[in-house]
Amino acid sequence: MTAPLRILVYSSNTNTRAEVTTAIGKHPDSALPEFEYIEVASEPMVIHHLDTGGIDLAILDGEATPAGGMGVAKQLKDEIEHCPPLVVLTGRPDDRWLADWSGAEAAVSHPIDPFVLTRAVTELLRN
Repeated sequence: MTAPLRILVYSSNTNTRAEVTTAIGKHPDSALPEFEYIEVASEPMVIHHLDTGGIDLAILDGEATPAGGMGVAKQLKDEIEHCPPLVVLTGRPDDRWLADWSGAEAAVSHPIDPFVLTRAVTELLRN
């Protein structure tokens, strides 16, 4: 049996974390192992989990407070040598340039479209 892929979901909003995990589900792509979610509500916990290792992909809420996901993404890309792929949730489609600045490999805007989010996540994990 293949170990599950570990997906970190960061948002200060419990509803956003639930929306992300529900939108993607546990096994969205038969070519990939099942997903295991690690939900965190604070920047220090994001840093802790990524420093510890074993995270295959992180989804960061750009609207999180007090530390927004785009700033957290930039810090992770600058400070973690083998940073996993990052998906940033933006407030609107026009904020894509901020996600590019952060170094995130993908951006998905609110409201979250389950198909768009799942496609972004599975494409990053397949590569």
